[in-house]
Amino acid sequence: MVVATKAIVFSAIKYSEAHLIVSCFTETAGIKSYLLRNIMKTRKGKLKASFFQPLTQLELIAEHKNKGTLEYIKEAKISFPYKTLHTDIVKSGLVMFLAEMLKNCIREEETNNELFVFLENAFQWLDGHDEVANFHIFFLLQLSMYLGFYPDATAIEKNYFNIVEGNFQETNTSNYCVDGERVENFKYFFKIDFETLSTVKISKHERKELLELMLAYYSFHVQGYQKPKSLAVLNQLFS
Repeated sequence: MVVATKAIVFSAIKYSEAHLIVSCFTETAGIKSYLLRNIMKTRKGKLKASFFQPLTQLELIAEHKNKGTLEYIKEAKISFPYKTLHTDIVKSGLVMFLAEMLKNCIREEETNNELFVFLENAFQWLDGHDEVANFHIFFLLQLSMYLGFYPDATAIEKNYFNIVEGNFQETNTSNYCVDGERVENFKYFFKIDFETLSTVKISKHERKELLELMLAYYSFHVQGYQKPKSLAVLNQLFS
């Protein structure tokens, strides 16, 4: 079946000397993996390897057989040309990290239009703004809403955050309850949106602790979660 769909690239892995295997989150069919034959050798075709950098937003004409095998892209064009996302060193580090997290967390081959629109808008916002040091923290919190495990903030005034239960509580009931500065910093992110993200003022050390909290939370709520390899690069950029 030939389909026209928007897509966001999650990864591109070199296969053999000339091929790429590309994982994309598509607007119409969720996660799809494509085999792009000889794309590393030829510059004359309709497909260019540069189209498949992480988080690139594309419009595809693709052939989906929906048999669990690698699919085929007939045509591709960039739907939103980024200006800074792949050239700014800090944003490039964020891109590597977020693309790896998304590939880790999203595996379903099914339509999720609300999630697709969120990702599309979030990365366009990141491309167009300069104060992005806290972007990944807020992004991961918002992403958890679309993945079905957004924390329950009805008791946000309480001192402890329970990583397993995903809620705030008054007392320490297990080894998975955390409190202190990182929880107080975590609370800020429930009260803002992308446009007010720069109002959150935390130190590099606090940001690193908060990211560790978010990743611990994801590790309990994402089946088959794997610690992102790009985390070390991200920590270097923000240290």
